[in-house]
Amino acid sequence: MGSKTKIIVLHMKEIIYTAVFAALGILLIILLVVMFRQNDSSSSVGEKQYTPGIYTSSLTLNNANLEVEVSVDESRINSIRFSNLDETVAAMYPLVQPAIEDIAEQICRTQSLEDISLPEDTPYTSQMILDAIREAVDKAAVK
Repeated sequence: MGSKTKIIVLHMKEIIYTAVFAALGILLIILLVVMFRQNDSSSSVGEKQYTPGIYTSSLTLNNANLEVEVSVDESRINSIRFSNLDETVAAMYPLVQPAIEDIAEQICRTQSLEDISLPEDTPYTSQMILDAIREAVDKAAVK
């Protein structure tokens, strides 16, 4: 009879190593795809886009001119402060600095200019500060 039987010897250790390395390779490829794919949720409709930088808006209290400075990156408002608040203005209007700190904390936490609770002791000044912040943020917004 003319059939020749061939016997192949496989070592179990080599099969296990090959299976483990193949599984690790597939896992690595899946990890890379998950990590580097474009995240569609970051460009949602409700999220605002800004041109990164520092934007200012002026505010006048009697004869004192104040500059409200808003620092933004591409998608977040990072900080809000007065850029030229000197000691005489701070002494004349002692509640201005706490008012802007309170408003800035709320805006940075919520990333929104809506539903900001104004301090009861300075509602009008706080509204003027909020309007100046809104003007600076509008300058930063991508159109």
